[in-house]
Amino acid sequence: MSVRIWKVRLVIFANLFLPIITQGQNTSLQKCLIIASENNISVKQAKSALLSSQYNLQAEKKSYLPKVDVLSSYTYLSSPLAVNLQTVREGVVEGSSKQSANAANEVFREVTGNDLSQAAQDRIYNASKNIIGGIYPEYNPSLSKQSYFVAGLGARQPLYLGRKLDAAGNLAQSLVNSADINVEIVNKEVDFLITAQYLRIVYLNTIFNKQRLMVNALTKNNNYAQELVKNEILAPYQKSWTNVILAQAQSQLNNIKLEQQNGNIELNKLLGVPLDSAIVITDTLKYTAIEPLTLEGEFWESNPLYKIAGSKVSYAKTAEKISKSFSLPNIFAIGNYNLYQRDLPLLTPDWFIGVELQWNLFNGQTRKRTLAARQLIDEAKLSEENARLGIQVLSTVARNKMKSLQNEVASLDNARKEAHTTSRLINERMKNQLSSPKDVNDALLIEIEVEKGYHTAVLGYFLAAAEYFNSLGKPRQIIQYIK
Repeated sequence: MSVRIWKVRLVIFANLFLPIITQGQNTSLQKCLIIASENNISVKQAKSALLSSQYNLQAEKKSYLPKVDVLSSYTYLSSPLAVNLQTVREGVVEGSSKQSANAANEVFREVTGNDLSQAAQDRIYNASKNIIGGIYPEYNPSLSKQSYFVAGLGARQPLYLGRKLDAAGNLAQSLVNSADINVEIVNKEVDFLITAQYLRIVYLNTIFNKQRLMVNALTKNNNYAQELVKNEILAPYQKSWTNVILAQAQSQLNNIKLEQQNGNIELNKLLGVPLDSAIVITDTLKYTAIEPLTLEGEFWESNPLYKIAGSKVSYAKTAEKISKSFSLPNIFAIGNYNLYQRDLPLLTPDWFIGVELQWNLFNGQTRKRTLAARQLIDEAKLSEENARLGIQVLSTVARNKMKSLQNEVASLDNARKEAHTTSRLINERMKNQLSSPKDVNDALLIEIEVEKGYHTAVLGYFLAAAEYFNSLGKPRQIIQYIK
């Protein structure tokens, strides 16, 4: 059985991470986003919160059902219960004496047809009073038990709660809506972060390739300088200068490689996979012009950041309804069935049913709570307006960045072409001994810096585009431009 379970787990693991563990297979941005949607910790956390709120909503929908409890109690008294006879002594003696005199008078009337004389009745009354008063207890008799156990089933069915149950259900529903929107927000932000990290890795791939070509060119120039020194055409100090430039270039190449490794680790964390997962990303940065979307109407409404602000308004309105409902009465149907009561000195019926009213007539906090809820509505509406303005600002700024960087990319593209041509011409002149290896090195260094500047501008352009699409709530829109 355990072997079968492990086989299932292995298949699941392979299916989850197959796109990134296949040797030699390039991992595209789209694959990264798919993996992150299932494995990113923040996404899982948001989904878990959504599931929790959904369970809470289901619980609120069942609040109309009756509540049935087992009720039991055990009571131990400091002393047994006592019957207080002294409080009724006078009444018992007086009543019993009068009853005796009346009974004797009734018997005499039945025999003779006449009433006893008043004197005879008084003598009978006084005699009875003396006898009964003499035998009446001078103490309060106590019951034998000091402890009692009772048990039963109690039911409580809400009939009317002043719209409290409806308001609680609406509140739970608003929390579900907020949690659902929060999943969208987390997914959106994770997609944006992964896109930015992917672009950084692609940028480093490009710079690494350019730097490697530069190292190869500097190595060839260094070897050529070595030949010129052997032939006593070039001074030895100029050969030493090529050694320094080559060492610096190799060091920069190693640093870029380390940055690539760090970039892969950071990407693994965002994907939610083991940090040592072998991600293969071979893409390089290629400039593609991106046309900003035509924004129509209230485009910000599709952004989950605006949606979450709107859900806060709904939540605040529901909170106000709940606050108002506290001043309305609650009506319950109640019932009880006794399961055990044999030890009680007094017996109650086996069951009873009734209606219970609960109405708070005064609570100094109710009005203030209502005012606080109304103020919360105003605050939520301001938050919604602030979210709208923030989205508009972000989209406008990102679009302007794209235009600015687009111009910079075009300018640096011309510059890198000129630098490459210049470097090639100087290299040809060196072969004809019209320039020195130092001139070649200087040209190559300028060429690589211009290349880095160009690709840095391209990276900035794509990042600005990612920010633009993210501000519209569509961070995955950039996938089609990153090939």
